[in-house]
Amino acid sequence: MSWVSPDHPRAKSLKIREKLAEGFRMGLVVPEGLAAHGRGEAFDYILGERTTEEARDAIDAAAAMLLLAKKPVISVNGNVAALVPGEMVELSRILNAKLEVNLFHGSKERYKAIAEHLVKHGAREVLGAEEEFSTTIDEVHSDRRRVDSRGIAIADVVLVPLEDGDRTEALKRLGKKVIAIDLNPMSRTALAADVTIVDNIVRASPLLIETVERMSAKSEKELKRVLENFDNSANLKKILEFMSKRLKTISTRKINDAP
Repeated sequence: MSWVSPDHPRAKSLKIREKLAEGFRMGLVVPEGLAAHGRGEAFDYILGERTTEEARDAIDAAAAMLLLAKKPVISVNGNVAALVPGEMVELSRILNAKLEVNLFHGSKERYKAIAEHLVKHGAREVLGAEEEFSTTIDEVHSDRRRVDSRGIAIADVVLVPLEDGDRTEALKRLGKKVIAIDLNPMSRTALAADVTIVDNIVRASPLLIETVERMSAKSEKELKRVLENFDNSANLKKILEFMSKRLKTISTRKINDAP
């Protein structure tokens, strides 16, 4: 990985790109994943590359939902494995949740590479790579229809960071609760999920871990109250309003600063 000066104005963004590029060279990430990251990065610019209060509210709701789950599963794709493998492993540990590899552009080699990468970061078990446990979600019309019979197939709550809307909608139709991490508040994933964290996964993941640890002492009644007080649609609307106001502020400042 090339060296990036901490004084560079885009240092954090460049480091994330480096991680994805390294993930590509390792066989974790596909070219389409690099393009998807660029789309998300554009929304992050609008957010100001920071975690909003709305995102923090969603993280609280996500933590409550995961703590209430009986069979939580964390779905991992190539970009997630490249960017936050340790965080996903740690989250699965403190929740006693399953880790499962699920890919839009799948191959035996990629499934194996991602599973091994997670194991290197401390995972004791990674589902999704063993064909003998493979089953399908008929409602999904891509390679992501393939799920593990021990994981997503029987999960009640699924965390789907950097997800595609097709599978999110299918999981919802199957009666599962879905938590998404998506920088685009207008995506099908964001709109279909029960809880959508509109934030960069590299910021949201450690915050989610901290929140789960903090809220683990709460009673079931208290956790349910957190969920009852959260409205995903209203939260997404607030985020869109925040983005709109920020764009207006930026455009006004640039115009006024022009010679």
